This record gives sequence, structure tokens and C-alpha cells, in this order.
Amino acid sequence: MNIGSWPIQAPQPSTQPPVILAPMAGVTDKPFRQLCRKMGAALAVSEMVTSKAEFQHTLKTRSRLNHQGEHAPVNVQILGTDPQQMAEAARFNVEHGADIIDINMGCPAKKVCNIAAGSALLKNEPLVRDILSTVVQAVSVPVTLKIRTGWDPHSKNALNIAHIAEQSGIQALTIHGRTRACGYKGQAEYDTIKEVKQAVSLPIIANGDIDSAEKAEFVLNYTRADAVMIGRTALSTPWIFADINHYLNTGQHLSEPDFAERGQILLNLLTELYEFYGESHGLRIARKHIAAIIKPLPEGNTFWRKINQINQAQEQYIMVRNFFSDSTSTGLRKHQA
Repeated sequence: MNIGSWPIQAPQPSTQPPVILAPMAGVTDKPFRQLCRKMGAALAVSEMVTSKAEFQHTLKTRSRLNHQGEHAPVNVQILGTDPQQMAEAARFNVEHGADIIDINMGCPAKKVCNIAAGSALLKNEPLVRDILSTVVQAVSVPVTLKIRTGWDPHSKNALNIAHIAEQSGIQALTIHGRTRACGYKGQAEYDTIKEVKQAVSLPIIANGDIDSAEKAEFVLNYTRADAVMIGRTALSTPWIFADINHYLNTGQHLSEPDFAERGQILLNLLTELYEFYGESHGLRIARKHIAAIIKPLPEGNTFWRKINQINQAQEQYIMVRNFFSDSTSTGLRKHQA
């Protein structure tokens, strides 16, 4: 699969469709994207960046513009409702290192939809066309689009949006198999993704409830999509990319990381977060990653309640290191039982 001139491929020697990290606000910052790329993600999409110029120099946006040392192609997602603002945001991000621009028309969050952005745009097909064509014409890099199947179960218009995207010069389309009204409730459906794939020549990326290698294989076979995208599951199991890649090639799973390996993955991420954000802010960002990886483990909830009170990065790091060191011999047996 290519996005423009960029090949999006699973690690060699794989010939299977690639697995991509979904954009997630507050999660897919540069340290986490780099971790997932190391774990086998063929592409990692950034957190969404607002199109409003007045927010482009805030601390949050400046951190999202830092792509130094990041593996190409750098894929930055932008959010907004005004075509010209979106075009300016695309140009701004390309100037700051973006190799691919992704347009967010899939976020179901109320604070996004209340300003008619994200998946709320699916209600206004003429505006969708205007935004897509304006952004595509504004930059020389490929532009992609992420959508849901529609606004609600009675208003599914993904096929219409896909045709608009294709006509506007969009280079790839990601579809989350839920409507905006569904949020993240219920089960994702893949019939709409299959229908769109049959109707357009765009590369199609399937998203929604893909939480295992078997599920990835099923979705790829059912929809004939060109790639799958992993969201929430990657937060707790960033090694899922390597497992899916291996399973699609061999039909076999990789061994799950043991306690010591999980500990090292998390400690490496903590170090990157402290360096990227500074120790004070990095400590706060790190909490969600610690919770996601440790809480499912034996005694993880008890440990989480203790470490959540810590306000020093060094102490946080040492506590995580000690948890995995102390748990290596006894905890692993409990976890695997």
C-alpha cells in the first residue's frame, strides 16, 4: 500500500497488509508513536492538531509539532471546520515536518462535534468537499482522511464521502466502523467498510475493535481493506503490532512479553516521556501508560493506587522498576496461570 509516494509496509520479510497506529488525543504523542513504530507499526498518526492559528504556539501544540528524530513518513492529523484555516494548518504542519496530512472527520467527542468538527462534518457533504479539495490543493504532500460510517445508524453516508474524497484527490481513507452517535459503544461493523472498498480505488484502512491478530485477519479478509488501524488496544499492548505482523505471515502468535520485558518497554517509554515533556509534565502524561500496562497485571490495581499519588519523576520511575523486579518471579506465574 502506498500513500502518495510513501510505501506503507509491514516490516520485512512480510508481504501482508500493514498495521497502523490510530491517532488518539492525549496518547499518540511522539514518544508513544516511536514506541509503536519500533514494535512493528507501519505508520503512526499523530494526535490531532487544531487548525486555529491562535493555538499554534501553545505549549500543547508546540509539543505536537516536534518531529525531530521521528521515522518518516511523519503523519500529522489536523482538525477544523473552515477550509482556508485547514489549508493554512496543513501548510504550517508541512513546514514543521509533516510528510502526510490526515484530516479528522472521525472524532466523536462532544467538545469536537459541538463546534461542528470531527465526525460532525459528515452531516455537511458540500463542506466536506470544500475542505478536502482546499487542503489537497494547498500542500504538495499526500492528504488522507479519517471518517466514521456516518452520523447515526440511520444516516450512513461513508460511501458518498468516499466518492467525494476520491474526486478531491485524497490519497487514502480510514473508516472507523461506527457512526458518530455510537461513540465507542457496541460493536464495530465492517459491512460499510467492505462496501466502500468495492466502490472506490482509494487505499482503504479498516478501524474499529481490532484488538487481536485473529480479528485483524478477519477484518482484512472480510473487507479486503489495504491495512488495519489499531487504536485503544495499543495503549495497553503496544507489542500487538509485532504479533499481528507475525500472525498474518505465519499463522502463529509471537510469545507475549514476560514481566521483565513489559517492564523494560514501560521504563523506556517513561524515560522518553520525561525527556520530551520535562519531568513534571512527563510524570503526569506517564500515568495513563503506567495504568494501561500495569493495572491488568497481578496486584496491578493496588500498585496503581500507590503510584498515582507520586509527584516526582524519579520516584515514579523507581517504583515502576521495583514493581517489575519484585514481581518477576512470582507475578509472571500468576499472570500466566
